[in-house]
Amino acid sequence: MNTAEFEAEAGVGVFVTPEDVENTVEEVMKKYRDEIVEKRYKFGSGVILGLVRKKLKWADGKMVKNEVDLQILDLLGPKMADDLNAANVKKPKDISQKSSSGNVSMVEENDRKVIEETSVGELMKRTLNFHKPGENYKTEGYVITPMTMQLMKKHLERTGGKVLTRFPPEPNGLLHIGHAKAININFGYAQANGGLCCLRYDDTNPEKEEEEFVRSIRDMVDWLGYKPFKITHASDNFDQLYAWAVDLIHRGHAYVCHQQADEMKGFNPPPSPWRERPIAESLKLFDDMRNGLIDEGQATLRMKVTLEEGKVDPVAYRIKFSHHHQTGDKWCIYPTYDFTHCLCDSIEDITHSLCTKEFQNRRSSYYWLCNALDVYCPVQWEYGRLNMNYGVISKRKIARLISEKLVKSYDDPRLYTLTALRRRGFPAAAINNFVLKLGVTGAQIVVDPQMVEACVRDELNLSAPRIMAVLEPLKVTLTNLPFRYQEVDVSNFPADLSKGTHKTMLEATLYIERSDFREVGDKDFRRLTPHQPVGLTNVGYVVTVTKVLKDGTGVVTELIGTALPLDQTAKPKAFIHWVSQPIQCEVRLYEKLFFHKNPEDLREVPNGWITDVNKNSLTTISSALIEQAIRGAKVFDKFQFPRVGYFSVDSDSSDEKLVFNLTVSLKEDSGKN
Repeated sequence: MNTAEFEAEAGVGVFVTPEDVENTVEEVMKKYRDEIVEKRYKFGSGVILGLVRKKLKWADGKMVKNEVDLQILDLLGPKMADDLNAANVKKPKDISQKSSSGNVSMVEENDRKVIEETSVGELMKRTLNFHKPGENYKTEGYVITPMTMQLMKKHLERTGGKVLTRFPPEPNGLLHIGHAKAININFGYAQANGGLCCLRYDDTNPEKEEEEFVRSIRDMVDWLGYKPFKITHASDNFDQLYAWAVDLIHRGHAYVCHQQADEMKGFNPPPSPWRERPIAESLKLFDDMRNGLIDEGQATLRMKVTLEEGKVDPVAYRIKFSHHHQTGDKWCIYPTYDFTHCLCDSIEDITHSLCTKEFQNRRSSYYWLCNALDVYCPVQWEYGRLNMNYGVISKRKIARLISEKLVKSYDDPRLYTLTALRRRGFPAAAINNFVLKLGVTGAQIVVDPQMVEACVRDELNLSAPRIMAVLEPLKVTLTNLPFRYQEVDVSNFPADLSKGTHKTMLEATLYIERSDFREVGDKDFRRLTPHQPVGLTNVGYVVTVTKVLKDGTGVVTELIGTALPLDQTAKPKAFIHWVSQPIQCEVRLYEKLFFHKNPEDLREVPNGWITDVNKNSLTTISSALIEQAIRGAKVFDKFQFPRVGYFSVDSDSSDEKLVFNLTVSLKEDSGKN
């Protein structure tokens, strides 16, 4: 028998990664995309499965099936009523457009009823087949040991069968738009199932962590509307983690290694010559590491396990002579993510360890370590991460943008950190709704800013009061008003008069946008010219120009004109906004920070991401004018400037001068005249 041919036919040595499966499914689905979209969930996915299995003969069938299901869900979104059997569709009690109860509601869309979740947790609950608490062992790939059921019983006694999740950020940078998805998924899933979610700081890198980031993370979780049932730190468990590391050595599953970091890089590093050193020797050396007797970089504790990606013996502990923001100088060795994460999940009795898909290749080591120490083992579930085009989220790269004065700070409104988005004026509800619309799948999602901006517009259209502002003022003097000034009631929300009004003044001197006047008009220009009157919104007056004043360079400085009530003259072609007796303010207008969608891709930006920065992405207007009714506005208050956009009060505002950030423009026809 030809051994080589036999092994080739049997798949010996063939290793199919989750990435291989994901890419192959994506490739096959492209061929059937139109048919899938047309037939939706009536399309037989067996065709896709068969073609993928032909390409990946030795792939795990369940892994392929799960990936096909996830990518179909990502393409089509949640099932609509037409996709479901009538027997499976529950008649809702409330069919209003908006539900504040957090329950699934029904809405009318294109004359058909669509099931619409009001939270990410509800979406996950309905579309993803997660295990019930205590049924971890029913999950594909979960490792069952002789201790599993006994440990599970004790776990259920401690938790009462509740769903427990956690949001575990590292306190070494600010949260960004991708973290908003993680927050919604972890807190949302717990809420939807009557469970609890804790906020755990994964603080195992002392030299990178700052108290400022700890405070900011908590602030952003609160801002998005979630309240952790408790706040913990990985460092709370350092004593227990150290004891377990010693136990792991005793069990023969870990050893002290002296290979340098460079030697351990990559997926085919030389094997450690210390892998089989005596247990007693590793225990003595690990104690020396703990007591600061070995220099930084000269020893690590490594676990005897191979990750799915092929990486052998990941590091469990390394030496760092750094002050820790929680534990001070008590420790000079710190555990790694691979050692810490699963064990902290176990300590906190987490039922669903929800993480992004890049951690899928750590799932087997997650299970291995818990089982190697005979402790309760949670279940790890992965979802696709969220990235945004036209931006960078790396702390190091943002720091460089700041140092080179390309942005001002970590909360500069041009960035995609959550603090920056809040400062720009994005409502938390809009970000949560954006995450909900994306859905929860295993595929990585990369979107353009326009998608989140659409959610912001939807939210601000209902919540931002209207206030008139003129960014580039042109003075207008009316010579025939029958009063010195007149107080006018202006609706805060013209489409909903029940939301009240505010007072503004009309007098002989007022200001309009310079772009609303042309000396010479054309057939498409509908606003003010010397030969074409225009209406003033909110007051019912029509203005006619009688004289144009200019400076020595020919620039128009003032218009002289008259005004007549609307019922005494012909209806004008257009109405414009205006201000009278205004106050001065500063307005900041923003464009994309980068010219290319993927500034970090050298194929798009050969000279490096920093060269792709749009240095004209910020325009500051220091002498804009706005209604006096704005006085008293607080930081983060939001308004619509009619015909301009949505704006938010910036933290640079003072009692002397308000500063406004452009949040998003209005969804208007750019060619409107």
